[in-house]
Amino acid sequence: MTTITIDTRMLNASGIGTYIRNIVPKIISSFPDVKFNLLGNRQDIIQYQWSNIENVDILDCRSPFYSIAEQIGLSQKIPKDTTVFWSPHYNIPLLYQGRLMVTVHDVFHLAMPQFVKGWHKRLYAKGMFSALKHKADTIICISHFTAHELQRLTGINSEKVKIIHNGISETWFNIDKKERPHSNHYLLYAGNVKPHKNLVRLIEAFKSLASKIPHDFLIVGKKEGFITGDVVVEKKAAELGKRVHFTGYVNEDLLKQYVVHSDALVFPSLYEGFGLPPLEAMACGCPVVVSNIASLPEVCGNAAFYVDPYNMESVAEGIYRVLMDESLRQSLIQKGLERAKLFSWQRSAKEHLKIFEEVLNS
Repeated sequence: MTTITIDTRMLNASGIGTYIRNIVPKIISSFPDVKFNLLGNRQDIIQYQWSNIENVDILDCRSPFYSIAEQIGLSQKIPKDTTVFWSPHYNIPLLYQGRLMVTVHDVFHLAMPQFVKGWHKRLYAKGMFSALKHKADTIICISHFTAHELQRLTGINSEKVKIIHNGISETWFNIDKKERPHSNHYLLYAGNVKPHKNLVRLIEAFKSLASKIPHDFLIVGKKEGFITGDVVVEKKAAELGKRVHFTGYVNEDLLKQYVVHSDALVFPSLYEGFGLPPLEAMACGCPVVVSNIASLPEVCGNAAFYVDPYNMESVAEGIYRVLMDESLRQSLIQKGLERAKLFSWQRSAKEHLKIFEEVLNS
């Protein structure tokens, strides 16, 4: 019997978790005659209905990421009858000898080592990508930018690389507006608080505008517990008192309310493999200001206002124009809605299915 084993340990993570939660159930439902083994925290996995069907086995595996323990744990848990192992992140099982599919979301650890704290973490990433180059049969990249970066930094064979864009949930297009989650008008950043997200410059840009606009600035996302977490952001924010608010982690329903009530989403990241928050904002009619680098122009097309993320004045000017120029705002809103419609998890899953079929038949 054909057996596909999938590493789902990042099921409830923000970025990669969203990918897993949207693609894995569609793969499982498309192969009713294939046995699936899901590696991960059993208590997390069983919360999802798609894990509780006859051809799915859950193998409890809680090995910590990016560690020797991870490699030992994976080697012990992967069943010997596995036909294909799919790793939805670059931390592949080094001791596994069978057919290997890998999804690479970005090459951040190689491209921006200055933001990766600890030489051992940089070394682990470098070792993983080197092994991936030789061991992976097929590599899915979530953008042309990520594929280019992977080839630039590892020299990997381009014939192994397939490009499949992420999707966005249809629920972002039909949000039921409820009570405003914040009383004042506000700008929004949605995402994790990490140094490469460029929040220090963003706060400085907002500070330069604070006397010209009535808006507050809200930072929605987890800021604790990250290896590369940015401790400077809170200090900068404190200089603006009550004009800057950290919400911490919020569930998806509340996140949607924050986005749909926002006057603009600002996302001046220095490095993104894809960038879901701007697309999600577009889908609900929120104009976006984004970086003019990395994957963001590829994803956002002509539907965003682009700024130089290394230039605080450029970021400030972009924010001010999108807030004050009503014609520009309406143009971005309309273009954003059309752009967001190009990305769906259903389309993404169909492209994944083609690759699975190719790998299984090879």
